[in-house]
Amino acid sequence: MAGISKTNRQESSKPLAERVALVTGGSRGIGRAIALRLAGLGAVVAICGRLEAELAEMDEKEAGELLASYGLKEPGLNRLIRATYELMGLIQFFTAGEPEVRAWTIRKDATAARAAGAIHSDIERGFIKAEVVNWEHLLAAGSWAAARERGQCRLEGKEYVIADGDVVLFRHSG
Repeated sequence: MAGISKTNRQESSKPLAERVALVTGGSRGIGRAIALRLAGLGAVVAICGRLEAELAEMDEKEAGELLASYGLKEPGLNRLIRATYELMGLIQFFTAGEPEVRAWTIRKDATAARAAGAIHSDIERGFIKAEVVNWEHLLAAGSWAAARERGQCRLEGKEYVIADGDVVLFRHSG
């Protein structure tokens, strides 16, 4: 495990429940969150239940304004999911075709071949190449064809390490 200190390895071997603190309770909760973070807990996500309940009742524009008024960019649930993925060493990649877009969860260091196996073992076994584009580039281009025209797609081999947010089209024999 190159690049990971002994402390980080020991920390990551702890159960997730011992590495994440979900803190509620207004200003006292925030103080507790700071204390827990300083104590070396892996992640602390402060959530105000009342605020989250209000956000759930609002349309997207109103919710954005309310979050901004508190200096927040996203709801607490999103922050909790992001922190959990980070602590578990997980990322998401996408497959996109005509019928649907799917999100797949894999380990951070997964190669293209291993990611193909998350979809189906036959795709991993018959892996040839992966056509890859960042999700933001694909969204801006509007289609795979337009992203290809812009030179934003690239062909990668088995050893390519999938990045968080990659959209992948697997080429395989099988």
